[in-house]
Amino acid sequence: MTKSSKAKLEYMAEYQKKPENVEKRVERNRARREAIREGVVKKGDGKEIDHKVPLDKGGSGAKSNKRVVDAGENRAWRKEHGDMYGKGKKK
Repeated sequence: MTKSSKAKLEYMAEYQKKPENVEKRVERNRARREAIREGVVKKGDGKEIDHKVPLDKGGSGAKSNKRVVDAGENRAWRKEHGDMYGKGKKK
């Protein structure tokens, strides 16, 4: 894995401090803790909590908007649906 530049690390630190990003991070952490409490996932099991409608796109933290998926599947989703983030395949 390549190391991030100092400028990139400084940018990410500032980005993560923005209130809207803090709120989303809190919601993601809350979803993970609830899933652990319910026994659906365990620490280090390679599973992640996926929001069916992403928090970035107005999704909620409701139980009906969450599901447990493999980490690889959850992270590959952005590559397949990049158009939601302005990075889609151009036709």
